Amino acid sequence: MDQSRSKASKVILVTGASSGIGKATAIALAEAGHRVFAGVRKPSEAIVHPLVELVKLDVTNPDDVVSAVAHVEREAGRLDVLVNNAGTSLVGAVEETSDKEASSLFQTNFFGPLRLSRAVLPLMRRQGQGLIVNVSSVLGFLPAPFMGLYASSKHALEGLSESLDHEVRSFGVRVILVEPSFTRTSLDTNASVASTGIDEYAAARSKSVAAVRRQIAEAPPPSGVAAEILSVIDGKHHLRRPADRRARILSKLRRWVPAAQFDKSLRASFGLS
Repeated sequence: MDQSRSKASKVILVTGASSGIGKATAIALAEAGHRVFAGVRKPSEAIVHPLVELVKLDVTNPDDVVSAVAHVEREAGRLDVLVNNAGTSLVGAVEETSDKEASSLFQTNFFGPLRLSRAVLPLMRRQGQGLIVNVSSVLGFLPAPFMGLYASSKHALEGLSESLDHEVRSFGVRVILVEPSFTRTSLDTNASVASTGIDEYAAARSKSVAAVRRQIAEAPPPSGVAAEILSVIDGKHHLRRPADRRARILSKLRRWVPAAQFDKSLRASFGLS
């Protein structure tokens, strides 16, 4: 390893690192002195950072997952932290969403982190230590009209993460959920749209999408989420880490505000009456 690196330097694999939160995280971790491997689908086309090492990784491809983890172990001798960030989004009413569209989204948002976690755990168990950071969302604990499949995938990821943390902590391995609110990235602005539109949903869907886009336009950049991920790597373990001020407020409101009042507020935030 480069002698200029800190003694506290960790070996970290970040998925979905070609843009958005993943790219910002890979750069922040590398600039903090960690050795970072950035998982990207097309390394020849990715531009991340001179300190970041690229590795081919499509989280929906089981062979890529095995190969990427083996590459990190071969090059660095260990893997201290996995950041499961790769994700995709889908806009549309639940009724409008096909099985194929739902399956495709879950392949990235849920089965991707599941595959990566299974792939790194044998190495982390042998090391006697490790950390898995799963990038969730406030929609992992909140409903989201017209983003129901995305919210479902994040709810599933949260359930998986909490269960996994109980299973592996005796091996020195922990799991953390980082939960951003809307972030100014292309994930939601360029989200896929369910292919089967139903006229009865059109007006409400249009209002909801417009409301979400307004919030994204005013949202903080991905560097804030990256800073939160950096802080959790050496910080005290907390399973759920809301990644920004709005996420922290929403987490508290969800627990303490009466259900009817919260329901009304949430509907308004998505442009619904």
